[in-house]
Amino acid sequence: MDTPTGPHVVRAGEGDATGEPGLLDRYLIESAASSGLVALVEHVLGPKALAAPMHRHSREDEYTFVLAGTLGVIEEGIEITATAGDLVAKPRGRWHTFWNAGGNELRVLEIIVPGGIEGLFRRLAEPGGEYSPETLPALAAEYGAEVDFEATMPLVERHGLVV
Repeated sequence: MDTPTGPHVVRAGEGDATGEPGLLDRYLIESAASSGLVALVEHVLGPKALAAPMHRHSREDEYTFVLAGTLGVIEEGIEITATAGDLVAKPRGRWHTFWNAGGNELRVLEIIVPGGIEGLFRRLAEPGGEYSPETLPALAAEYGAEVDFEATMPLVERHGLVV
């Protein structure tokens, strides 16, 4: 989205979206539209869907506001759940991931400060963007992020998550 010059509304169902049913991202504000200050992305995850492998980023803080469903989060080894109306803070530099911890669709707003890492979400959703444990670390590093697949698998097994 370009930088708005006046009042601007992104209506329900509007906004550029990537992904597929069960793991969909809708870009409401990208960093380019806010001079890099913030990005706002709606994530829609199907039941038991894992959003990403365990990761940490060095540039951005993330705040996840739950719109519907049950969010599971692990940060620095501590697991929590959150439901509609809850806000979860995930500061930069801390290992974390999140997933749909319920049996219904999960919808969250991801507030990213400053913006930037939403570009990685787009890259991962590109055709042919299926990255593996061998290729994802280099791509993540371009965005100041690291991934840890080894730490992800016990979480996947413990909660029966879909990857």
